[in-house]
Amino acid sequence: MRTIKLTIAYDGTAYNGWQVQKNGRTVQQELEKAVMKVFKKKHRVYGASRTDAGVHARAQAAHFKAPPGVPLERIPRALNAVLPESIAVTRAEEAPPDFHSRFDAKSKRYRYYILNSRCRDPFSEKYSWRVPYRLDVPLMRKEAAVLKGKHDFKSFQARDKRERPSVRTIFDIGITKRKSSLVIDIEGDGFLYNMVRNIVGTLVEVGRGYFPPGSMRKILENRDRTTAGLTAPAKGLFLEEVKY
Repeated sequence: MRTIKLTIAYDGTAYNGWQVQKNGRTVQQELEKAVMKVFKKKHRVYGASRTDAGVHARAQAAHFKAPPGVPLERIPRALNAVLPESIAVTRAEEAPPDFHSRFDAKSKRYRYYILNSRCRDPFSEKYSWRVPYRLDVPLMRKEAAVLKGKHDFKSFQARDKRERPSVRTIFDIGITKRKSSLVIDIEGDGFLYNMVRNIVGTLVEVGRGYFPPGSMRKILENRDRTTAGLTAPAKGLFLEEVKY
């Protein structure tokens, strides 16, 4: 059996996230159905990140065990032929036998898009959060820098199905503004449930003046979700890269 590593892009709008669920359509479910059609046998597809409902990906990483038969270079084309248009396999490569897309990942980079405009945009708004208020971007950058490094991010952790360790490391966080477009990039060793969206929501409230300068450090130290800001909508979040 070969270990096949896939790179996958998807529009998460119509899906209940990555992970297979009893109720609701998921990206993992669609990929496993496609793998079964191509390889004529059921195979579990393991993803690097369990993206939430409505979250998108440009470069999700996943792997599965495949029998010989289908040439490596034909796998993306074969899978894409039976996948929904909202999911595309952009690359397939053979990985070492013990490779695991989730546990071997060194870091993941997410990008969040904000449309900072009073005017509606029927095209941009599908994949971004429209914030009609003036934002203090320099202050947002200053407060975001506090999050870099190893911290307990319990204040940014949504209630999960089970208790998880809340210490994570953020390697880099940056905010780029071009005209009415605001982009927030966050790279870390791993993320808690809704962590990125909760950070983005808090930064927006910092930019609006709801939180005074110095609030981010206090929020981190509180380890209390109720002291942080709102949860940004899922539609603006993209998994951009998984590094190994």
